[in-house]
Amino acid sequence: MPHLPPRVTHHTPTGTHPTTPDLTKYYYRLLNELTRDRLGGLHSAPLVLHSVDFAVIERLQADGRWTEAGEVLAGAARSLEAAGAELLLICTNTMHKVADQVAAATPVPLLHLADATADAVRAAGLRRIGLLGTAFTMEQDFYRGRLASHGLDVLVPGPDSRALVHRVIYQELCLGVVREESRAAYRRVIDELVAAGAQGVVLGCTEIELLVRPEDSPVPTFPTTRLHAEAAVTAALAP
Repeated sequence: MPHLPPRVTHHTPTGTHPTTPDLTKYYYRLLNELTRDRLGGLHSAPLVLHSVDFAVIERLQADGRWTEAGEVLAGAARSLEAAGAELLLICTNTMHKVADQVAAATPVPLLHLADATADAVRAAGLRRIGLLGTAFTMEQDFYRGRLASHGLDVLVPGPDSRALVHRVIYQELCLGVVREESRAAYRRVIDELVAAGAQGVVLGCTEIELLVRPEDSPVPTFPTTRLHAEAAVTAALAP
């Protein structure tokens, strides 16, 4: 652990990463850059990473075997606790479907990604928000409901647009493929949400941040990976 300024408590943030390698690296880079920005000098984030095989997780998702997927992440959380973790992150939006199962597996506090996102939306003075993500994230209540519990009105695209967003995530972005045609298609989906009254758009899948830039939306976007990392560093550095 690096030397810290007086009266600063530097907890050890850790993350389970049931996501693609490119986005795992993005989380890791953000946590270290944000820590250096806050503390200065040569500081970096003391963290422990447990990366799981995404192919296994994707198959469990597709088969609806969420309890089994949760067991994988719960086991990862226990290993992180044993390694000295003091703060736990699930570094993917979709797998927050099993957040309660993971949180129950260890006394280490879990920083919920949807809570960090909702805090940012509310801080921006917005209430009605569009949500992009996997079909699981857009259609099921584990994420939409969590945002709504913060007083937000959550909009999702229509069925055809949801299918398009989901397909691009799994068949392109998860493989590191970024296509201009898909960026244009996502712009159209965002326009659909704005026409329905969305004041901002939550990029509710880490991979979407590879594709959608701020200039691709006429309303503010909320990149959940960065927001999660920022909230984690704030929590870890809390006195």
